[in-house]
Amino acid sequence: MQSDKTTSTDSKDAPLLSIRDLHKSFGELEVLSGVDIEVARGEKLCIIGPSGSGKTTLLRCINYLEKPTSGHIWIDGTLIGEKKVGDRYVHLNDYELARERREIGFVFQRFNLFPHLTALQNVTIAPRKVLGIAPAEAEAKGKEMLDKVGLGHKVNEYPERLSGGQQQRVAIARVLAMQPKLMLFDEATSALDPELVGEVLRVMRELAQEGRTMVVVTHEIQFASEVSDRVIFMDQGKIVEEGPPSAILTNARHERTRAFLSQITDR
Repeated sequence: MQSDKTTSTDSKDAPLLSIRDLHKSFGELEVLSGVDIEVARGEKLCIIGPSGSGKTTLLRCINYLEKPTSGHIWIDGTLIGEKKVGDRYVHLNDYELARERREIGFVFQRFNLFPHLTALQNVTIAPRKVLGIAPAEAEAKGKEMLDKVGLGHKVNEYPERLSGGQQQRVAIARVLAMQPKLMLFDEATSALDPELVGEVLRVMRELAQEGRTMVVVTHEIQFASEVSDRVIFMDQGKIVEEGPPSAILTNARHERTRAFLSQITDR
């Protein structure tokens, strides 16, 4: 059980991410309905499910791009997006929230690069402006991260001169430059042409091998099978079942999970 404190726990055994009874509604539509998740340090969790099942909304709630309707989220023992004042929870202001988001890296479906900045400038802008890192240090780190994703030769290129796969790899390098504790991937390959998917998945596999804590929303079932420690299947805003990839992806218990997987693999 997590405390209500907003300071990090020192326990290395505590989960890095804890989500308790998370609900999110848009008007009358309930998109998340009582989601509970714990993710251990270094764990790779893949979330699968049909469109509209709440997967993206879940990720957006984790770093408060969407404010949960109810429920609580902790990163490394720190309550995210809110603080307890007396006997009630109060949402953080934008400045406080920005400080907490530094711990969470988010790789979106669309690359969201600044078109007027080079690859290197896209990677270094947040470390300089958010972390206060000196320009020379940020540039050295940025080049290191671009080299890590196989784009060391593209540091001075603008996004329009990069392929979709290259742009997504720049986006991953941008996240890595912030040295987050937790990395979130929201269908990171869904906007790519099929021949470009592999280069992004290769980088994600390498990050997983490094022991990073990752929560990945994906339709790439083979990737989930090879990389994840655990798979969650979601439908209609709820977790239907979860377990090791060998259990969920090849021997699912729930009929809804089996139906979904048969549709994916038959494509």
